[in-house]
Amino acid sequence: MPGKKNPSLKDPELYEELREDGASKQKAARISNAAAQKGRSAVGRKGGKSGDYDDWTVPQLKARAKEIGLTGYSAKKKSELISALRNS
Repeated sequence: MPGKKNPSLKDPELYEELREDGASKQKAARISNAAAQKGRSAVGRKGGKSGDYDDWTVPQLKARAKEIGLTGYSAKKKSELISALRNS
């Protein structure tokens, strides 16, 4: 997004850092906006509750793909599902 202004981003610098580190657009926007609202240290302490996708079963991965609105996931292999979920 260099050169573009996005009024929905509350911390564009953090957004760009996260995108450079490989985060998806949605994830980077979510984290940067939460950090702007609550403070970066509060967001850093939050932590996740779900396990690594590698530990999930294929039916669990497909359910998650359906939950977040991905399409074309039914014929994918486990590694392809994991990649699609991480990059959504």
